[in-house]
Amino acid sequence: MDEYVVIKAKENGVQVIGLTRGQDTKFNHLEKLDKGEVMVCEFTEYTSAIKVRGHAVVYTKHGAVDTDD
Repeated sequence: MDEYVVIKAKENGVQVIGLTRGQDTKFNHLEKLDKGEVMVCEFTEYTSAIKVRGHAVVYTKHGAVDTDD
């Protein structure tokens, strides 16, 4: 798939949640990031969505999204 996003935490405890593909959407992975930590995520045949809880900046090939906005 080669679709990546980069998530940079702006506070401690930012949650990054991977959601599955298919008829039943389920959580398949959970990570907690502390302020300043960066996570690189890839969309795969199993992961169709990524949910971010907390204050972070999400960088994609389409631009950056700040969760504070």
